[in-house]
Amino acid sequence: MFLDFSKVFTRLNHNILLAKNVFNYSEVLHKSILFYEARRSGKLPDDNRIPYRGDSALDDMGNDGEDLVGGWYTDGSTVKFGFPMASSVTILAWGIIDFETAYRDAGEYYNALDSIKWATDYFIKCHVNTNEFYGQVGDGHTAYSVWGRPEELTIARPAWKITESNPGSDLAGETAASLAAASIVFRDSDLSYSNTLLRHAKELYNFAYNYRGIYSQSISRQTDYYSSWGYCDELAFAAAWLYRASGEENYYNQAEDLYYTHLTSYLSWAFTWDDKKAGVEMLMYQMRSEVNAGEPYKSAIKAYLDKWLPGGGISYTPKGLVWRSEWGSLRYAANTAFLAGLACKYNFEAKYCNFARDQIQYMLGSRGRSFVVGFGNNPPTQPNHRSSSCPDLPASCGWDEYYFDGPNPQTLYGALVGGPDQLDNYADNRADNKQNSVACDYNAGFQSAVAALKELGL
Repeated sequence: MFLDFSKVFTRLNHNILLAKNVFNYSEVLHKSILFYEARRSGKLPDDNRIPYRGDSALDDMGNDGEDLVGGWYTDGSTVKFGFPMASSVTILAWGIIDFETAYRDAGEYYNALDSIKWATDYFIKCHVNTNEFYGQVGDGHTAYSVWGRPEELTIARPAWKITESNPGSDLAGETAASLAAASIVFRDSDLSYSNTLLRHAKELYNFAYNYRGIYSQSISRQTDYYSSWGYCDELAFAAAWLYRASGEENYYNQAEDLYYTHLTSYLSWAFTWDDKKAGVEMLMYQMRSEVNAGEPYKSAIKAYLDKWLPGGGISYTPKGLVWRSEWGSLRYAANTAFLAGLACKYNFEAKYCNFARDQIQYMLGSRGRSFVVGFGNNPPTQPNHRSSSCPDLPASCGWDEYYFDGPNPQTLYGALVGGPDQLDNYADNRADNKQNSVACDYNAGFQSAVAALKELGL
């Protein structure tokens, strides 16, 4: 009988690494889901688990009075940016699909489903017509100039949408990907909702494919915040997810055509809300690995991952964090750690298992301190986040709270902060946006990577 030594080595490596894990991944998953509950905008449910949060932005509406209440505040402010929100849902759903056992074993599976449903319900509201989609509620220029509770908002909250004449293939494509991925998540528990998600995903993909354009050029106030470099990666990502969700071969063919026509001439800078190339490669490999037709994609994703390994060209801090940027350094490492976790699941090579484990455990505190609020040793206490910086009502909240040199009065459990500089230096100071910002996209790859580590026994 032929023995696959690579798989044997990987399993042995998993067993060796298991003894090294000193972190409670179930607790991390629990708290990361709480972080997303703290992001909620709109009418909160009766079982709201975030005591310092209440109903907010109940008057959010489109230009013709459409109901746009709900969704997540993207970062520490009160704007709902659709592009990074959609990317976050896609990556979270991906983790739930591929590492479902981890969520079930942690007792967090249904909490995870409720978490992403808060966003997908909002996306359905934003899809007001077949070829119209609201991509932003709230003006970043105004919102960032105000510090206070979302529950006490008094500033205007305009909304912007993409249309046939002002298209946004990146925004519509990424939202289609998120809804297609979520349709898989809900297929067993709520088939009717799953079918609704898939229908909206198909319509948004067709909109994105047939009316080409970059959303940050169509929605002018987006340009300064979460602007996009292109849309072919989102189109390919959406087509790939639609194939996985529907099994309809035309989506796979379109994903492949988009990939080979537009995405092979460069190596991704990082896997982010704005660059999905590496995600396309991993997803396309997953869908063809069983029939041995995924090897070109496997080679491509390995080339991406190898760049992130020691000696691959990206800097490492002295304590071992792969360091891509001063803005959200941990977010980039976490996103690639998730892809490495998928590579580990498919028994690529043990080095990818090691990378995923080492990067996430750095964030959890293996090198001396945690970077996850409310978890582990010496965690951050001053995340740059408005609502958790405010004291209990009826006390007021404003810029004095921003400049207060002390812990936030509320604990933003589970939030992954931006992270240290390239020498591992970190200042727990909410006024330092680079190191202490929090955002829905910061936690997405992180949470899914933690699920991977838990299920793989790393």
